[in-house]
Amino acid sequence: MANIELVVTRSRRIERLLREHYHAEGKGLHQLINSCEERLPHEIVPKLRFIASVRNKTVHEDGYQLDDKKGFIAACKACEKELTPRSGRFVWSVAVLLVLGVTALALWFYSLHWHHIDLTP
Repeated sequence: MANIELVVTRSRRIERLLREHYHAEGKGLHQLINSCEERLPHEIVPKLRFIASVRNKTVHEDGYQLDDKKGFIAACKACEKELTPRSGRFVWSVAVLLVLGVTALALWFYSLHWHHIDLTP
């Protein structure tokens, strides 16, 4: 049962990424891939097809065993990374660096000038 949960949750993430960022349409993962294949990076399409095939076999074939669990997880991670917009990651990285930089600057400033601050009214 753990394989079914793993396969379905990972494939649902990829379906969501395809729908949200590549405007894919369709019911199954193969249909989603077909609807936006020309907008996808070419090297990722075979991995997506592999994930879709494993998902279909896991859900529809009785007694199917996932032979290459590590390969499936690696393909899912590669697809999720490739399908996630880079601008979002870049913006968050800049925001975190900016907050850390301002915090470090404030700590430096207060460490230099703390003895000059008069707290008495």
